Amino acid sequence: MTPRRWALVIALFLIVLSWFGVVSARTGLVVQPLEKEGVPMVYVAPQKVEENVPGVLVAHGFAGSKQLMLGYAHVLAHGGYAVMLWDFDGHGGNSRRLENFALQRDLDVATKTLLQQPEVDPARLALLGHSMGSGAVMATSIRDPSRFAATVAISPTGAAVTPQTPRNLQLQAGSWEGGFVANAERLLKAAGGPNQNLAIGQGRSLVLIPKAEHITILFRHASHRSALQWLDATFKRSQTSRYVDRRMLWYGLHLAAWLLLLGAITPTLPRLPKSGPMLGPDISWAIKRWGSLLLAPLVAGGSLMVMSQGIEIQSLGGLLVGGALGIWFLLAGLTWLAALWPLPRPTLQAVGLGLALFGLLWVAFGAIAQVTWLQWWLVPARLKLWPLLSLGCFPWFIASGIVQQGVGLGSRIAWWFGQSVVLVGGLLFLVYLLPQLSFVFLLLPLFPLLMAMFTFVAAQLDSFWTYAIGSALFFGWMLAAAFPLAGAINF
Repeated sequence: MTPRRWALVIALFLIVLSWFGVVSARTGLVVQPLEKEGVPMVYVAPQKVEENVPGVLVAHGFAGSKQLMLGYAHVLAHGGYAVMLWDFDGHGGNSRRLENFALQRDLDVATKTLLQQPEVDPARLALLGHSMGSGAVMATSIRDPSRFAATVAISPTGAAVTPQTPRNLQLQAGSWEGGFVANAERLLKAAGGPNQNLAIGQGRSLVLIPKAEHITILFRHASHRSALQWLDATFKRSQTSRYVDRRMLWYGLHLAAWLLLLGAITPTLPRLPKSGPMLGPDISWAIKRWGSLLLAPLVAGGSLMVMSQGIEIQSLGGLLVGGALGIWFLLAGLTWLAALWPLPRPTLQAVGLGLALFGLLWVAFGAIAQVTWLQWWLVPARLKLWPLLSLGCFPWFIASGIVQQGVGLGSRIAWWFGQSVVLVGGLLFLVYLLPQLSFVFLLLPLFPLLMAMFTFVAAQLDSFWTYAIGSALFFGWMLAAAFPLAGAINF
């Protein structure tokens, strides 16, 4: 076989293998989607369950979802616990918009639903939450200490903890998320300091997860295992499970396999004629390309700061933070694109291939994400926002596609690095100007990875219209899927 056919066979094999790995992680478990009072939930429990097993409520953080916390659910369920996960208002599959961070209602619905499961022991309940969810579960366990025997707060925010409440508090933070480490240390001190007296409910512990930050801590076995051990100690259970949650490794392999598949099939596609600005080695063109890219974040950040004087910028377009991020890409993209104007019209063939590229990226990135870490299916309220967000991102990807069209490997790497630096630096500048968008800071490690994927895609297609259409539609979908629905819509 030719190398291209080998690549095709290997890619298809790895895609099937990845799905097998993800599905196999559910072996021995019941994974049941539920919905009560408008709150989407997932119940995960041992298939061969004993009666009166402990129950655990698992709460996600800001811009998270029940899928993002499935690693904890799998580890705890394999360890003999019944676990309930849910989407807070405005998050994931929950269509209600998030207003005033009223999280207690959803947590109460999840608690009631967990207690309705016949195998759950109502006298043995625990809570686990990440970031925003950590504040929700700590507040709940402080308010009702007799109901919850233990609380695990990961990347904790704030709560009025005392040496008596909540009962058996474990705090976790990643060693690379300094602010949350400081929060955890303050909470531990307020709770009376380290204490192993779990029998009377005064257990206190702080676990630092090495080489983890706010997002990666959720996928670290050390975090999963520490939570399991703390709950086992609380409920005096011996542990025989050796399950390690590797679903994210399978997810990464799945994405890589689809990109390999793209590389294998693109030589068979009709080659589009090269069109666009003549970006040769002329020094003036280099200055325009790089100069406008460097100017882009300054224009976008400054414009958003001016806009913030008249509107509530963090809920722009109906998405908390995400709408402002879409406007940032629009303004930065237009600034970058201005130096590359004029552009030729796209051909019908380029548009068709761009839509096909979106379909491939949608499946490659999102199909398996739906059952591993991200609510990829958009509820109607989010689907309405997708075209606007995609349109906002479009100028950036047009400019990005133009500067990468027809260049060699070294230049592509340079453009990947340049875009990554500008995005990270520009968004840091944005957070400095508008602290209300500070959640963007936690997402910065993702941008170089996303830009690497887009650079690979650009290299395979080498047509800026095709690249821009497919990438903008995909990136707009990502924004629509990830960020919470705002209570008030500002335009």
